[in-house]
Amino acid sequence: MFDPRDDARDRDGREDGHERVYDERNRNDDPREGLMRDLDLPRAEERELVVHRDRVYELDGEDSRTLAAVGAFRVVPQHDLDIDHKTLEHLRNEGLVETEGLADNERALTLTREGRDLLDSHSLERDDQPSQAFYAGVSREREIDHDANLYATYRQEEARLRDEHDGLEIRRVVLEQDLKREYQEFLQEHNRGRADSDGRPDRDEDEIRQWAREHDLPYFDRQVHFPDYRIEYEVNGREHHQDVELFTEHYRGAHAASHGQTGFRIYVVGSRGGGGRSGPHPRLMEEFL
Repeated sequence: MFDPRDDARDRDGREDGHERVYDERNRNDDPREGLMRDLDLPRAEERELVVHRDRVYELDGEDSRTLAAVGAFRVVPQHDLDIDHKTLEHLRNEGLVETEGLADNERALTLTREGRDLLDSHSLERDDQPSQAFYAGVSREREIDHDANLYATYRQEEARLRDEHDGLEIRRVVLEQDLKREYQEFLQEHNRGRADSDGRPDRDEDEIRQWAREHDLPYFDRQVHFPDYRIEYEVNGREHHQDVELFTEHYRGAHAASHGQTGFRIYVVGSRGGGGRSGPHPRLMEEFL
């Protein structure tokens, strides 16, 4: 199975199946930059002092970009960040990141609470737009290997979108759990603050369908369907978004067909014949049916 990371030496014109595989490694644009849009943190090569509460940290641009990427996606494999050992050890020694074990003896980075709090305390507030959310630790232990592949799909999507749109600016990445949290708030809005509430949402199907339409999420089979994450971006001042879903090679038949109706951008991750993990790559839904 093709691994897009192997494409670094032969990016131009190479395709996997029906779609071009984008690899931003040969680009001058760092995909992590968009995740730093709302952060007031160092961006230069020299380390600067950054104060948070009663601590003083030393960070440079590489440190800041790494923290932003890890915080936005919760768990990111070390090899997908392309950082050197010194950067990793520095962030570890500063108490801002820690490592988690993945399948095939791989290691991933997550933020510590101190790392998340540092980013939150240096996030700029924008009156007209929500800012990038950052997280510490692992959210779903059972799905850590799935979630660890999301950043690799973002790298490809960011590069693809930038190739297709001049003047593109990434606004933020919104994870599935945040989209679902907003949905639950909508469902429970009428119960909030009521002592006599039984906790059951009282939204009817038309209201739910309308909420899904307003949030540009698919509604069928009597439920709202959510992507693994959404990329919000601007092109020449106009707002857009791209929803991304990650499949494993085991998705087939009705389950895959249901996801195929969503219109999300689909990526697949599987295993190499030798037992190692292949990176995610874009695929057409017809290949799973």
